[in-house]
Amino acid sequence: MTVFSLHDPARRTFASDNYAGAHPEVLAALATANGGHEVAYGDDVYTARLQQVVREHFGPAAETYPVFNGTGANVVALTGVLPRWGAVVAAATAHINTDEAGAPERMTGIKLLTVPTPDGKLTPELIAREAWGWGDEHRAQPLAVSITQTTEMGTLYTPAEVSAIAEFAHAHGMAVHMDGARLWNAAAALGVPFGAFTADAGVDVVSLGGTKNGCLGAEAVVVLAPERVTGLVYLRKMTMQLSSKMRFASAQLLALFDDDLGLRSAAHANAMTQRLRSRLEDGVARGMLPGLAFTQDSPANAIFATLPTGAADRIRERVRFYDWNRARGEVRWMTAWDTTDADVDAFVAVIAEELTRD
Repeated sequence: MTVFSLHDPARRTFASDNYAGAHPEVLAALATANGGHEVAYGDDVYTARLQQVVREHFGPAAETYPVFNGTGANVVALTGVLPRWGAVVAAATAHINTDEAGAPERMTGIKLLTVPTPDGKLTPELIAREAWGWGDEHRAQPLAVSITQTTEMGTLYTPAEVSAIAEFAHAHGMAVHMDGARLWNAAAALGVPFGAFTADAGVDVVSLGGTKNGCLGAEAVVVLAPERVTGLVYLRKMTMQLSSKMRFASAQLLALFDDDLGLRSAAHANAMTQRLRSRLEDGVARGMLPGLAFTQDSPANAIFATLPTGAADRIRERVRFYDWNRARGEVRWMTAWDTTDADVDAFVAVIAEELTRD
């Protein structure tokens, strides 16, 4: 049977790294894992090898549970650290609060206690606004903190910042979860190993992303402190995240670790964002991009900016991207592992054309 492409493979957008296809090396890993029969439900050689590799990067206590998607990873991880009466403190912009259709609360019965932040980052002081009321039967008990790396605003936690949060959380009997949908971009931007801002910094459980970095529906929950996370072998099945043919998810994640493919891909995406921002900053300085301003210092693969009224819609007719806050004209531009210099330069030209229209 001949398979015909239903889309234009040359098309590029700046909407999301989710728009990008699978990395060729990930596809090659899938093809290699596809031959013959392997034991189902995670008792395969690829998942066993993934356990070893993750421990090399995150620490010897790490336990890895491949899942289908990021929302599933977050639900499984948070359910594993909280009782039914538990609550998790998170930034108001956190993905678990704004983009998961209430899944953490609906699937598990836990409560989200959200805190407004200017840049998507929590601090011990911000966490303290909701970390209270222990022993009060009328209040959901704040027993976990969830931080996102990189954040939904494209910002980064340094290892020291994560350590400060973990120290505060643990002192108050709270576990620490890290939503790492873009963990590879964070590691590339920080220039430090995964362990430096996860296990070594006191994080208890991580949602390890793969899909945004060239995989096809491959994520994982990585338990770093088994004494604080329980029941994942059962919770993964209960929340419909247990794959029968797990070797294919594990093979993809292994491909990201192999020869630093994941770091190289994420570093490239970050570099394309920095190229985009540099070109735009130059245009603003030269007066060629009237009305464009940046709203966040985002060193990974996202740019947040404001545009004059109507400009975003005109630009979007030519190159797709998303509004972030339409009321104030704020947009988000993202790059991916397959974004090229030419893609960036063409997008800058489109923005300039639309911002200087009569």
